[in-house]
Formats: sequence, structure tokens, C-alpha cells
Amino acid sequence: MPPLTQAKVDVVYLSSDLLEGRNTGTKGEALAAEYIQYRFKSLGLKPGFHSSWFYNYSFKKKAHPHDTTSEDRLPKVESKNVLAFLDNGAANTVIIGAHYDHLGHGGQGSGSLAANSTDIHNGADDNASGIAGILAIAEKLKNNPDAKANNYLFMAFSGEELGLYGSNAFTKDAGFDPAKINYMINLDMVGRLNAEKSIAISGVGTSPSWKPMLENGTQINGIKFSSTESGQGPSDHTSFYLKNIPVLHFFTGQHKDYHKPSDDAELINYEGILAIADLIVDIIESKNNEPKLVFTKTKDESGKRSSSFKVTMGIMPDYLYQEGGIRLDGVTDGKPAAAAGLKAGDILLKVGTTDIKDMSSYMEVLGKHEKGDKVDVVIKREGKTMTVELVF
Repeated sequence: MPPLTQAKVDVVYLSSDLLEGRNTGTKGEALAAEYIQYRFKSLGLKPGFHSSWFYNYSFKKKAHPHDTTSEDRLPKVESKNVLAFLDNGAANTVIIGAHYDHLGHGGQGSGSLAANSTDIHNGADDNASGIAGILAIAEKLKNNPDAKANNYLFMAFSGEELGLYGSNAFTKDAGFDPAKINYMINLDMVGRLNAEKSIAISGVGTSPSWKPMLENGTQINGIKFSSTESGQGPSDHTSFYLKNIPVLHFFTGQHKDYHKPSDDAELINYEGILAIADLIVDIIESKNNEPKLVFTKTKDESGKRSSSFKVTMGIMPDYLYQEGGIRLDGVTDGKPAAAAGLKAGDILLKVGTTDIKDMSSYMEVLGKHEKGDKVDVVIKREGKTMTVELVF
């Protein structure tokens, strides 16, 4: 099947009403996983996780952000990432990933921006487009004799919309060895390449090897880059960045259909998906003769989750932690949390007079404060509760 036709087939199926919006842990998401496995297998790839196509994990799911049901009574949800491996016998592996879950029928606490709608949120751009992209890249690399310097692990992540659940679980698995990973590339919403052929690339500061090739304002194959350095953001590359792995995140931009039922297949730029796949393969080929990439920490420039607030703490929550409070997966240098001495592994229990029970209460407390406010922050570290002063 011609590449353009295949990309259309991939997106149209994954964003069809049959899959009911691919909400994490649902039958529709499971159908998507089976399709992705079939596509990986048809490309001649091998199972990517201990002879299995799937990495299974589970979590406790609240009905909505304000659900006060006790932890032991919350329903357990099963889900899985889909993995495929291209073994070139190399010392290091490049991970190329995209999430395949979406918002289902929307509703309270789903993240839908169509608050009163329970129509199917098909998520063609977010992120059937990314899956079509990694499948196109997989086919190109499988048949490319000039791209043998690394092995390639292709990953379709579940649970991204809930808070990076799938990638978070995988990177914390005892069987995952960050030392064997060269770098990670993430495709999230790559289906709306505009007429100017402009694309946002984040993570260019996570290794000196990305510069000056991907500097802001440069271009390759007519595609112009709007690049930022940060390795952190609300998508799956963050889970790998927090394991000191260089990352890149490709994104064709926000639009009026984001997280709405109108994000449908007929609005996708399929030629654009293939152009981005070609661009990524070119980037991979350009690094083939270089040593393993050096990791560099970056400042958090993402701001996507906190842009509506006047203050930020500069923490990366562990979204899989559900035992009360928020456990810190990372702390951003130069931000209030780092200045107050907080570090990865701390459990945030209280900020000022507000008890931190979940992400909802954390967001609530950010909305209460102005820059310069001083608050006492209660944390638990290695089993001991302590209080520190934090200045927003």
C-alpha cells in the first residue's frame, strides 16, 4: 500500500467511532492496541518487551478530579503499551514513541474542552497522527541500510491523557535500563502541519548534539523549526527526560479542535505526517556516525499546564502515585521548589493552609498565590514529615 494511503488508513481507523475515543482501559483502546500490534508485525518488526508486544500495567482510577473515594475502593484499571523492536545488533537503542489513548466520550474530569458534550472524542490529531507517524518511520528505518548504528524500539503509549501513565510505568520498571538508550523521539499531535510548514520541536537543549541542527528558525527539507530547549512538557518524552535521556518532541501546533469531538480524520494533513516522518529519519541518519548522545539538563520552558496561573512551583508530579499527596518525579532547577530544597522522591502534603490530596488540590493552591508569596510547605521525605519555606 502506498505510504500516503497507509497513513490515511491508520488515522481513519484509530479515530473511527468504532473505537469510541480510545479512553484508557476501555474496549476501544484495546482495539487500537490490537491494530497497532498488527501493523508492527506486518512491518516485519519483533515484539519489543520480553518476547511480548505488550507492556501491561494497572492503576486506580478516580471518576473525576474531585472524587473522594478512598484508595482501596477505587476501581483498578488495566492498560498496556504496545512495543516493537528493530534489532540491528547495536550497543544502543533509540526509542520512537507516540501515545494512542484519547478522551473517550469526554465528560467531567476527562480534559475535554467541550464541557457539555459527551460525543465521541476521536482524537485524529491527538494522537492517531503520532501513531501513523511512528509506523511510517518504522517502515523507513526497517528498509534503510544507512540507519543501522542503533537498534530501534517503537512504543505506542497508553494513559498519556490521564498523566503520562504508560510511559511513566515503563520507565520505572526494573527491566528498563536507561544506560542502553541513546535518545527518545516523541510524536504528539503531528497531523496539522500548516501551509508555512512550521513545526514545534522541544528538547533541543537535552543534548549538545541537537544543536545547531535544530536551532530555532532553522529548517530541513523546507520544514521550519520553532524550537525550545526544555525536555519537560505534558507528553511522554518527559518520562524519559527524567531518566537523563536526551529527547525530542515534535508537535504541529494547537488548534480549535484540540480535545473536542471535532478532532476528526478529514482535517488531517497526511502529506504533512509523512514529511515529518522523513524529517525525523533524516535527523536519525545524521546522528548515525556520532557517539552516544550526551544528556544535558534543561530549564522547564513548557508552561503548558501552568500557563493560567501567576505562579509555579517547578515540580514534575509522579502521576502513578496515588497514596495521598503528590510524589515528586523531578524538580526544575531555578524554580521555587528547587530553591526550597525539594527533591525527587519527596511527597508534597500541604502548601500553606491547603492539604494536597491530588492534582486538583495542587492546581487550586497555585491559583491562590501571587509571585513573592511565602508559604510553609509540608513534605514527607524518607518516611519523615518536615516543613520548609517556599517563595513563589
